Amino acid sequence: MSRVKSFAALLIPSLTVFFSSACIMIVELVAGRLIAKHLGSSLYTWTSIIGVVLAGITIGNYIGGRLADRFAPRKTLSSLFGLASVACVTIVILNNIVGDWVWLWHLHWPVRVFMHVTLVFLVPSTLLGTISPVVAKMALDRGLATGRTIGDIYAWGAAGSIAGTFLAGFYLIAAMGTIAILWTVAGCLLLMAILYYARLWVLYIWAILLIVLIFLGMGSSVWAQETGATLALREAPNPNILYEDETPYCYVSVKRVSENPDRRLFIQDKLKHSEIVMDNLDDLRYFYTHIYAGITQGLRKSEDPISIMVIGGGGYVYPQYIEKHFPNSRIDVVEIDPGVTEAAMQAFGLFRNTKINSITMDARNYVDQLLLRQQSGQTIPRYDFIYEDAINDYSVPYQLVTKEFNDKIYEILTDDGVYMVNLIDIYSIGRFLGSMVTTLEKTFPYVSVVTEDSPRTIRSTFVVIAAKKTIDLQKILGNYLRGADMWYLSQEQLEDLRTKAGHKVMTDDFVPVENMLAPVVRQSTTDTLAIRLKEEAEEAKLLGHLEESIAKYRKLVEIESTMALLAYNEIAIMLVQQNKLEQAAEYFQKAIAYNEHAESKVNIAGIHLNLALILRESRPEESKRQFALAIDSFQKQLVKEPDSIKTTVILANTLREAGRLPESTEYFNKAVNLNPYDVNNHIALAQSREAQGLYDEAIAGLKKAIGFYARYNRTQEIEAMQKYVDLLEFKKARQLQDSGQKAAP
Repeated sequence: MSRVKSFAALLIPSLTVFFSSACIMIVELVAGRLIAKHLGSSLYTWTSIIGVVLAGITIGNYIGGRLADRFAPRKTLSSLFGLASVACVTIVILNNIVGDWVWLWHLHWPVRVFMHVTLVFLVPSTLLGTISPVVAKMALDRGLATGRTIGDIYAWGAAGSIAGTFLAGFYLIAAMGTIAILWTVAGCLLLMAILYYARLWVLYIWAILLIVLIFLGMGSSVWAQETGATLALREAPNPNILYEDETPYCYVSVKRVSENPDRRLFIQDKLKHSEIVMDNLDDLRYFYTHIYAGITQGLRKSEDPISIMVIGGGGYVYPQYIEKHFPNSRIDVVEIDPGVTEAAMQAFGLFRNTKINSITMDARNYVDQLLLRQQSGQTIPRYDFIYEDAINDYSVPYQLVTKEFNDKIYEILTDDGVYMVNLIDIYSIGRFLGSMVTTLEKTFPYVSVVTEDSPRTIRSTFVVIAAKKTIDLQKILGNYLRGADMWYLSQEQLEDLRTKAGHKVMTDDFVPVENMLAPVVRQSTTDTLAIRLKEEAEEAKLLGHLEESIAKYRKLVEIESTMALLAYNEIAIMLVQQNKLEQAAEYFQKAIAYNEHAESKVNIAGIHLNLALILRESRPEESKRQFALAIDSFQKQLVKEPDSIKTTVILANTLREAGRLPESTEYFNKAVNLNPYDVNNHIALAQSREAQGLYDEAIAGLKKAIGFYARYNRTQEIEAMQKYVDLLEFKKARQLQDSGQKAAP
């Protein structure tokens, strides 16, 4: 056979296997993005995806070889392409369904990831894997040389895989989004099926159905969105999602949590990276940002410009905070994903004319460039503070936690500069945290760790502080975070962490972060399930389905015992609403008992108060004891937050309920002094004085308040207080009249 005829005979088989192999790789890359919304992106997810897709191809090759021997190739290929088209649609549906299967959440994390990927992607990979053997058999049936034919088919298949990889990775995902890609692949596979066997009538039925499904899955009409969500073709429309996009690196969205105040979450894949109260940058919502701010303000005056680098932009909340409090400062944010910066500008309060300098590249590359410029004699910025905000427990950029990187950071810090890293770990395990401490100590003379005071067996956020000079951390943060329950790890505890980590130093050649964090990720799965149950319980409560809510809170305690305090308290409150006071008292007591035996105790003044109120009639002595415990707890809280109006008012009301009126009056008077603009505080103070028969003091206090409010023309408040003054004067006159009558002979 001539070369021209050989080429012509191989052209269609070669193009077919090129196309099918490209589709396999496109689906594989899309898989990583699709499951990231449910499972994040980590070594485990990509290991599972690659393994499952290869397994599917292997099984498909095995099945395809047997199909090729038994059936005519053209009709077989048409059927296989048609089934593969259907399978691509099932990816969309199954990914939405499997992500919500609660039973998977009980599995160990690597197993859960593997099961999710297998259920969603094994069948499509298998069907696409059946095509190559059938194509090879079709080519051989044309009488071509066996070795050359097999070699050409393999080569074209490999070329298709390469083309599909580059096409999806460099263009399609960013240009179209993952779901649109799957619909497109499904349509192209169907077209191939029709081209191979146009007389197969079932393909045209599927074509009509596919068009309908695409409309339901992608259409913008309300009917399409609602119907598509019902059929699991898309996620249910969420009016709270203000912005979403699929960037080259992740799925990013901004979700409104509340309207008043306007509180929003910044989400990348499945993880909440930032939280903001719009127009209130001082309300830092995350613990680690308070540590960053406390150390920064403790070491630098706000009127002095500083130079900072933030590694990982997220929602740009902390850089905006620095921009506000340290004007004229150099603020460099190294964020590899331009889509993250755009999302922050679109829906997270970052102004386009901000002085914050966004550097779109990997932080390691940026630091390397700075040092190369320095070596060439150029002047580079030296940073007073460098904040690491690119680490989470699902995905750790390993190149940013090694000794080599720390050495580079040391070079670009000022002589009194500070490097701060926030990370998530469990202290009782502490492999990653311990390795981080050990590694940083190889570079920096001062390394310390601080976190919130919480149980040692739960996931916590730790901030590791590294500096060239010693820092009095407790003094600095004590001034900034007055009253906060902080845990400053001692040298003995740091040594304990180093031992747990095996004294491992992370280097560019050895940085097994996923293995170190595997137990943390497993715990995260439990936490995610617990949060879901909590949200469902809260929703049922809001809808008035109290029994359903109580059942979910009980289940919450079974799944995550550390949430028992919250669950018992919520159950008790709902039982009070149902007038089941004895049962409510039982659950309040369970909450108190749990807190007494907890590793890390919290202030439960409110629980003591609620228990005291419901026991007042049935068990007065126990009620009196609970009132005393509540008062003591509120007073301890006030020691930590002496200017808290909320706690002051609650304490005053508790003292009044307990019959300790003089003390109650004292705290109501404090509340008035703290916030004289709140009319409720003035009235509460007057009521407390009235209850003691101190009419003159009550009237004088209200008249003074009326004079104060008159300066601001607050007529409504003045009218309310004047009515109360009139009532008090009437009661005072009545009291004098009654006492006069009693005194008469």
